[in-house]
Amino acid sequence: MNTLDIKTDSNGIALITIDLKDRSMNVVSPEFIAEFDQAIDQVAGDENIKGAVVASGKSSFIAGADLLQIVDEIDPGADPKVAFAKWSGLQQLYRKLETCGKPVVAAINGTALGGGLELCLACHYRVAADNPRAKLGQPEVQVGLLPGAGGTQRLPRLIGLEAALPLLLQGTHLSPAKAAELGIVDLLVESGQEIDAAKQWILDGGEAVQPWDKKGFKVPGGAGLMNPKAIQTQMFGVALLQKTTNHNYPAPIAIMSAVYEGSVLPIDTALQIESKYFAEMLTNVVARNMVRTLFVNKGAADKLVRRPQGIDKSKVTKLGVLGAGMMGAGIAFVSARAGMQVVLLDRSKDDAEKGKDYSRKLLQKRIDRGRMDADAAAEILEQIHTTDDYAELDGCEYVIEAVFEDRGIKADVTAKTEAVIGSDAIFGSNTSTLPITGLAEASRRPESFIGIHFFSPVDKMPLVEVIVGEKTSDKAIARTLDYIQQIRKTPIVVNDSRGFYTSRVFSTFTREGIAMLAEGVNPALIENVAKHAGMPVGPLAVTDEVTLELAYKIGKQTKADLGDDYVATPADDVMEKMVVELDRRGKRFGAGFYEYSDDGSKRLWPGLAQHFSPSSEQPSPEEVKTRLLYVQAIDAARCLEEGVLTHPADADVGSIFGWGFPPYTGGTLSFIETVGLKAFVAEADRLAKSYGARFQVPDGLRAMAESGDTYYGLAGKGEARSAA
Repeated sequence: MNTLDIKTDSNGIALITIDLKDRSMNVVSPEFIAEFDQAIDQVAGDENIKGAVVASGKSSFIAGADLLQIVDEIDPGADPKVAFAKWSGLQQLYRKLETCGKPVVAAINGTALGGGLELCLACHYRVAADNPRAKLGQPEVQVGLLPGAGGTQRLPRLIGLEAALPLLLQGTHLSPAKAAELGIVDLLVESGQEIDAAKQWILDGGEAVQPWDKKGFKVPGGAGLMNPKAIQTQMFGVALLQKTTNHNYPAPIAIMSAVYEGSVLPIDTALQIESKYFAEMLTNVVARNMVRTLFVNKGAADKLVRRPQGIDKSKVTKLGVLGAGMMGAGIAFVSARAGMQVVLLDRSKDDAEKGKDYSRKLLQKRIDRGRMDADAAAEILEQIHTTDDYAELDGCEYVIEAVFEDRGIKADVTAKTEAVIGSDAIFGSNTSTLPITGLAEASRRPESFIGIHFFSPVDKMPLVEVIVGEKTSDKAIARTLDYIQQIRKTPIVVNDSRGFYTSRVFSTFTREGIAMLAEGVNPALIENVAKHAGMPVGPLAVTDEVTLELAYKIGKQTKADLGDDYVATPADDVMEKMVVELDRRGKRFGAGFYEYSDDGSKRLWPGLAQHFSPSSEQPSPEEVKTRLLYVQAIDAARCLEEGVLTHPADADVGSIFGWGFPPYTGGTLSFIETVGLKAFVAEADRLAKSYGARFQVPDGLRAMAESGDTYYGLAGKGEARSAA
């Protein structure tokens, strides 16, 4: 067998060891399903076998289903009955396992997620190694699916609805110790002892019947419409879904329905209920979007799919960071945490030490929360060396500049750094808007000059945008991607332009919100609709966060650089009035579109109504939502056609992980495919006629709408761009 091995010991206990030979981690694949089915038949049919232990031959147990296979099978708009017939096999297999008549124990040595944990739940007893790095959970909801192999039915029957629902609805990962505390794991043992302990349970007379197959079984804590506690849990759950999903995500609703419908039915009928909802998710475009972008495309980016070929793998041991402000301090922290020696440089030693304080505070929080011991924190801090002397950058393989967004300042630090570092070192500029090719003019080695755009706060934001200038070499790209992988961030690679991809497209969101304010749209309507559409915060609030002053200065610089080519928007006058006339420059200055209280609360500034009078006729929420999402998607399409982006996957990953474009859409270009290219173009044409040229779609998108092609369809044929 290619996925498992069976050996029976002298006590008559069969050890089924799962070990997919062509995978670094075990996954639930079609071949595994077929071979595990044979294993169950062997255990059940051999009278000399008393019971079985299911274990793993790898460091983890089972990581879950093979999503690379599932994404190809998700067919939006298909008949759920067909999906039901095709995908209920794993669920039936696990049901066959728990009713085979022999006691079966899961010996969980490491991570067991999704279909892996569902296999454990179908076993009659669960022994887990006390490995704090291992994770147990049902994370399917995070990619738009639900547990389809019994998870929505067995978990509530095991630990009750109140404890199970948060795990299912949020996709929470648990340590083995926490899983044991909740009752998901029956016995916690030292690593390496799980198989012996599992066998002992069988020898001690462990029974081969699940609690829910016994007469008179009741769900712990109660279930059903007549149970007061179950009703309370349901009401809370519905309220939580409303707050967290805004009904944009069908999977949590399906999970809630499957749990409540199934919990009052016999297990076999309940499993059919689960399969019905699972089939509905497999024919829903949201699942396609989320699996493709959040798992497949992100996974490819993490594995450096855009890395140039033929260049040896590199590793940064000594990193220079220029500028100890919030960005530089964050870069220093994540790099030191990854084991690098970091030279944190600023105008003075005191300023550099203030930057190091950022790491001290973050580490102290981890110590206080029990997530790190003091010695480990001290080791990280020792890696950060503060200085104001450029000579100490000698020996750095990589240097990242994170100084103020000013060409003169950046040119000065570039020259001072290049006078010290070795000829093979890479110089990365952490700029969010200034074109890299222009900044590289200050470098004596433009082929080693590259853009490396982090997002704030660096320790929390997962994305890094790599910007390739006209003279940037493949070697600089490869080494930059290697560094990003070292710090465990997700990279996208884009070509040089003003604002690159993320800053450029994100600014269309904020400027559209400000333009609506200028038109007389109620600011509360703008902000609330943005959040209901799935954006993390409204366009006015996020502009306050980055400061109106910065946005205003960037706008002025862009206008000066572009001259007659600059296209003004209604947002321009609003920004000038807020910053210059009203001195409301953003949250950091205490006043912007919002007003801020000493207790940390905020509310929209009432004075907005005086300076930007609300119209007597307000647009519908749907119209506001359409404008906010379409303006971003259209500009992302332009970026692909202009060559700023080279693949739709980078557009989607960058939009979700860079600025929080709604994950249920799959990202900016998946959003266009979700609407349908023909319908999207027609709606964009209407918007352009009503609101201006910023809604005009590029020629390539219009051509695709007419031909029936899609972004991912063309990318699959090797035609990444849609330009006509």
